[in-house]
This record gives sequence, C-alpha cells and structure tokens, in this order.
Amino acid sequence: MPPIQYIVEGGRRLSGTIEPSGNKNSALPIIAAALLTEHPVTLTNVPRIRDTETLVELCRSVGASAEWTERNTLQIHAKEIRAADLDPALCARIRASILLAGPLLARCGEVALPPPGGDVIGRRRLDTHFLAFEQLGATVTATHRLEFRASKLRGADVFLDEPSVTATENALVAAVARAAPPICATLPPSRMCRTSPIS
Repeated sequence: MPPIQYIVEGGRRLSGTIEPSGNKNSALPIIAAALLTEHPVTLTNVPRIRDTETLVELCRSVGASAEWTERNTLQIHAKEIRAADLDPALCARIRASILLAGPLLARCGEVALPPPGGDVIGRRRLDTHFLAFEQLGATVTATHRLEFRASKLRGADVFLDEPSVTATENALVAAVARAAPPICATLPPSRMCRTSPIS
C-alpha cells in the first residue's frame, strides 16, 4: 500500500476555527494530579484513548470516583483515597502509572506501585523519580514493586541528574500537596512542560 500523501495547494486565503484535541502527555499528569484534592475536579478536552482510560481505572482502584460526563470531559472526585496495591496488569499497560506516586505519597504518606510498563523508547530510567522523592524526604524501596513512604514531605531545592518530564511532574505534585516551600528542579527543555488545551 502506498504511503499517505498530503497535497497542499496554496494561494488561497484561509479562514475558520478549529478546536485542537487534548494532548495525551499533558492529560496524564493532570489526571493524576486530580487525586491531590478532596474536591471534585472537572477536566475538559481530555483525549479518550487507551492510556487515559487505563489511568482513570487506576484512579478508581484507589478509591476515587472518575466518570466521563461527555465524550472528552472527565470528572474526578478523590474525596477519600487509599494507598491500595495497584493492579500490576493495569500498571504494566502504561508508563504513566508512575505519575500516581506523587499524589498518593502526598495524600496517604505511602504507596506501593508495581513497575510501570508502556513503550520501551530508549533509556527510560525511574531512579530520577526516586532521587526527587528522596530529596523531598521520602524513603524509596525498589524490589518487585516500588514502595514510597514519607511521614511528612519537606520542601527542598531538588536537583535531577537528568532532564525528566515525569520526574519533574511527580516532584512538583508531591511538594505542592504538603504545603512545602517552593522547590527548584532542573526542568527538561520540553514543550510538554508548557500549557496545553486541557482545562
């Protein structure tokens, strides 16, 4: 089958409006961060794809209610959550399951997380997350599962040994929920750290 080709013919005035779809890599950390508050959170323009659906299931598994009220509108209410053992099969589907470590650690003081899955693209380390959490006062044990514990997180200047979008997101989420002083992290030079069309 020949590859798909797009032929663009110029010389015409363009007009009209479009609504860009939400970005998966922006939606996933926002869904996880909704576990920080006991109040309802409504997210719009969320891409309804396998990765987001899986993360929503993981949020439900720790006690949050999560319902799609419209095609791309998600309401999450984490009034009461527990640091339950997360389903290894669900965690193995997506890399983003690691994003639950920050909010669950902040709300519950501990979390046991099966190793995250997802696509294997180059070098995708987890120890950058461990380093960030340890600098915030957590203890980390990595065996057949990842265990994070902290009776109280502290504010800190956090230095990551490599640029990591998800480790930065995890560190920020964990620190914010504990009313800790602002942290400074080595932010990765990525467009994913900027705002996206998800509210």
